[in-house]
Amino acid sequence: MEFGIIPPVRMGVTADPGWIRSFAEMVEGCGFESIVAVEHAVVISDYTSRYPYATSGRMPLPDDCNIPDPIDLLAFLAAVTDRITLSTGVLVAPNHQPVVLAKRIATLDALSKGRVRMCLGVGWMEEELRATGADPRTRGRRMDETIKAMRVLWADSGPAGADFEGEFVEFHHAHSFPKPHQPGGVPLHIGGHSEAAARRAGRLGDGFQPLGLAPEELALRLEQMREAAVAAGRDPEAIELSLSGYLPTTTEDDVVRAEAQGVRRLLVSTSMSDDLDAIANEVQAFAARFGLSTSSG
Repeated sequence: MEFGIIPPVRMGVTADPGWIRSFAEMVEGCGFESIVAVEHAVVISDYTSRYPYATSGRMPLPDDCNIPDPIDLLAFLAAVTDRITLSTGVLVAPNHQPVVLAKRIATLDALSKGRVRMCLGVGWMEEELRATGADPRTRGRRMDETIKAMRVLWADSGPAGADFEGEFVEFHHAHSFPKPHQPGGVPLHIGGHSEAAARRAGRLGDGFQPLGLAPEELALRLEQMREAAVAAGRDPEAIELSLSGYLPTTTEDDVVRAEAQGVRRLLVSTSMSDDLDAIANEVQAFAARFGLSTSSG
């Protein structure tokens, strides 16, 4: 079992260079496999979209929360760490133009020597999607096309360059360098809670990160993911599974149950505090309890 960690975004500390650098260095030293950045390009204060992971329908972040661009944040962290994987959870794919996104992710992977994993989602705040120029009604098709177009650009297309014709993006004889450091390109995981997310992971994902699901619904989504993978001629066992957790309350029994479900990693959130010493004590206690070390990951 691997453990990724999500910093306390709600506290606004991920935009504080000293704080987030110290946090990243600390969790890397404690043996965590990955550090996870979230995305909101913009928050619309009077949104009517329903946040699907809280009964209130409202996200827990304040409207004026400091949420840095996740790729830029991970590039900053790449420069101050050596081993830890740099991940998103999740990056809202329809917010981004696919060709530009492919370049940015490949650059991060090249400069970090292959330490990048991207978890992509379609987004839940329709007002945010409209502000970035995406029609919420097409977000699923946009995301599928973004994944396919990026992989085409990352592949070795030879002297003729890469060609792609889609509904939202088209290019011919395109050369995008640097290529990702990782052979085959950057792993693209699918985040979400819906049947569409599960089936997208089966068809297109290198991994699946189901969010906010009760055990019965999680079992259904995993079955849907596997069905879609088989229908697409893919091996469902090759699709990595990541689940969310809460660092202060995760137990050995939780890990055993997750392993029985085929989970590769748990992505745990810290308590909501900007006290770095208190967070460090919490992280170090967790690392000791689960036997993490700098050689893990």
